[in-house]
Amino acid sequence: MPAARVLVVADAHLGQAPPAVAAAFHAFLDAAPDLGDALLINGDLFDFWFEYGSVVPRRHFASAAKLQALRVRGMPITFVGGNHDRWGGDFLIKDLGIAFHAGEAEVELAGRRAFVAHGDGLSEQHWSATLMHRVTRHPLTIGVFRALHPSVGFWIADKLSGKLADNTRDRAVLDRAARAQGQYAKAMLERRPDLDLVVLAHTHRPACEQLPDGRTYLNPGAFLDGYRYAVVTRDAIELKNFRW
Repeated sequence: MPAARVLVVADAHLGQAPPAVAAAFHAFLDAAPDLGDALLINGDLFDFWFEYGSVVPRRHFASAAKLQALRVRGMPITFVGGNHDRWGGDFLIKDLGIAFHAGEAEVELAGRRAFVAHGDGLSEQHWSATLMHRVTRHPLTIGVFRALHPSVGFWIADKLSGKLADNTRDRAVLDRAARAQGQYAKAMLERRPDLDLVVLAHTHRPACEQLPDGRTYLNPGAFLDGYRYAVVTRDAIELKNFRW
């Protein structure tokens, strides 16, 4: 049976966001079983996440423990990686029991067939963001990074963290990216009549837009911006702010 209520959250950027954001997200995970039946994390939960063979980022231990506690309580978690945290692996999948996808995925959300992707690389409005997207996804880049000592790798990631994002603080550029993302989602729905829902994130702009036939494009917005999330059911999709 599909989950009746799926919580959708993205862009918390834990590790770089203020401590209050991490505290709110941990409270959100504690409350999640009362808010829904399953959880979809659509990228950039962490400002940087990379798994070596036997090393994971120490700074995210508390968040990983909260995710494991939620899984122990029986709540399914799906995690689609974003441009800051798509380099997950066995720790997320085997140790925490999360259904992790490094890139896009097609999943069932509350009985709806959904295409889910973080959204980086789909509607970039700045050449440097497009370049960074290609570089960080390239197998050679990942292999070289994996060969580094973890302390060196995480230090480099901290220095590059701002460039892993949209690489601009220009609101007009971000607004154009959000509009382009909406157009991308709607075009996909028109091209794919088998899909009921397209879920994107990345622009930090919440959106819930329906085609005339009721199929929907959803962006839950950024959790770091007012603790935003969404709830997907068979009959409705709601944009919400977590209160704690």
